[in-house]
Amino acid sequence: MSLRARIFALGPDDEYGVFANHLGDKRRELLQMLTEGISFTNWFILTYQIALLGILLVFAAWHYYDILSNKRQVRHSQYSTPRKSVTFDTARENDDEQPAAIHRNERVRQQKEQPTSIPLTNRPLPENATSLLIACLLGLNIFYAAYNISWTLPLMFVWSNRTALCFAANLPWLYLLGAKNQPLRLLTGYSYEHLNILHRRLGAWMCFLAALHTSSMLAVWYYFFLPSGRSLGWFLTEKTVLLGLITLACYEMLYFTSVARFRGWWYELFLGTHAILQAAALVFLYLHHRGSRPYVGVTLAIFLVDRVAFRALMKSRYADAEVRVMDDGNTIMLSADWQLPKASKVSSLLHQHIKGGWEPAQHVFVTAPALGRGHALQAHPLTIASAAPSRRSGSQHAWLNLIIRCQDGFTKDLLRYAQQKSSLNVRLDGPYGSSHALDMLRSSDACLLVAGGSGTAVAYPILWALLNECNDAPRLHRRVGLIWITHEASHTNWLGHERLDELKQLGLYMVLPPSTVKAGRPDVAGLVRASIDQLTHGLDGDTKTGVVVSGPDGMNRAARNECSRLAWQGRDVSGLVEKFGW
Repeated sequence: MSLRARIFALGPDDEYGVFANHLGDKRRELLQMLTEGISFTNWFILTYQIALLGILLVFAAWHYYDILSNKRQVRHSQYSTPRKSVTFDTARENDDEQPAAIHRNERVRQQKEQPTSIPLTNRPLPENATSLLIACLLGLNIFYAAYNISWTLPLMFVWSNRTALCFAANLPWLYLLGAKNQPLRLLTGYSYEHLNILHRRLGAWMCFLAALHTSSMLAVWYYFFLPSGRSLGWFLTEKTVLLGLITLACYEMLYFTSVARFRGWWYELFLGTHAILQAAALVFLYLHHRGSRPYVGVTLAIFLVDRVAFRALMKSRYADAEVRVMDDGNTIMLSADWQLPKASKVSSLLHQHIKGGWEPAQHVFVTAPALGRGHALQAHPLTIASAAPSRRSGSQHAWLNLIIRCQDGFTKDLLRYAQQKSSLNVRLDGPYGSSHALDMLRSSDACLLVAGGSGTAVAYPILWALLNECNDAPRLHRRVGLIWITHEASHTNWLGHERLDELKQLGLYMVLPPSTVKAGRPDVAGLVRASIDQLTHGLDGDTKTGVVVSGPDGMNRAARNECSRLAWQGRDVSGLVEKFGW
């Protein structure tokens, strides 16, 4: 018999003795309140799904409105006559209209700004708009967890039931936000790596809900079972409770092995524990209580569609690659090439894997079984550092380059392998990633990319696409710039001087500060402001500028905040950070 049935046993002489000589004449009133509370929770929690779907539809409408606006901007740039050259008047910032401009753009600046890292943990915080979204999601969850709850010990079972259902209701969304192949990209324009921060924060909240559920069940034991002589040991070893404790242990271990410090310390162990613990947690949660089973079923369906139908069958392909160690001795270049399938509507549906092509700034998951038995089950995300094959230019061949910095684990084993051999068979799962950054830049008059170190793997494909579009459409008046901050001067060989010269011939404005190992960290904010001034010099005052940043957290924050300051001053500047979020 379940705990709920035992609590609801009515006879004073029932075999469990739950209410014997303890609740007396109040038991019927209490049972009525418990029944009403649980019944209310069962239908109330269903509206949580409706609320989330409504919020998602709002974001989808916003996204498609942005798509239409960007398309209009691109068409306007392609077919408009050249702009009249007007020098940007920086003195205007001090005129009488400044307070009004500041008032109009203060809200934009606050949303785009990224605060400094948390002092004690040194963990980077996201931009304020993302933090606000996370706070809204948390607030919605707190409302559904606490609404119409009586905070009295006799009714603690209702609170326990509510936290349990809130946990289960979030489970499908947790897996949806973490899935590599998901409909949220089509609805919001953001791929899984941008939504991953929501996946992590929702997971942390769910672990907290699980802890609340456990503590409230201890209160249930204290009030209902302890007076009848049932010990804590008896309660914890009861089948339903024991399965719940095992589920709790799985999810709490899942959380602690997923924090940023642990992932950075031992990424391979994170991958293994993530796969094993989440599978075990689903099984034990299913067995723990029948109320969770519909949510577990939906969650399992999301997992199987993502991992089996898409990743294993549709998105993964093997390729023979060449690996070589770069001049700095600590970087590996992994290269592969193949013939593209013939372009058609059918092939676009069937060839969604990497051998069907990719878009700029997308990435793949690489598995190298030849490195050892353990590596056959590992998949590591790497940004594609080569130009995307263009169907419009008639390209029939694809060249894929991956720049891999040696750190530990997989990359260390790969470096060791590359020092001895030059060929490697790899499994490529992808491509993944959204075109959000490229779409923003395409709708801009001036485009600036800021790359730190291997962040050039994001910058180069985007630069190539933007500059070649300008070359193919002479009426497209777009200015493109790059700030590339390197740790060592030899890191420019990752792209090669020939490619850099080719980009400059296509019209690239490039800033290459001295390497940080010699000159220290540069003034990123000053470089961004000066480059934007240079790119927009001679254009109208309403010039739209797009900035994409990819590099270390400190550089990303400095560039993003400079963009928000420029927007605060009344300039049309949009900033976006391209960075993995696992």
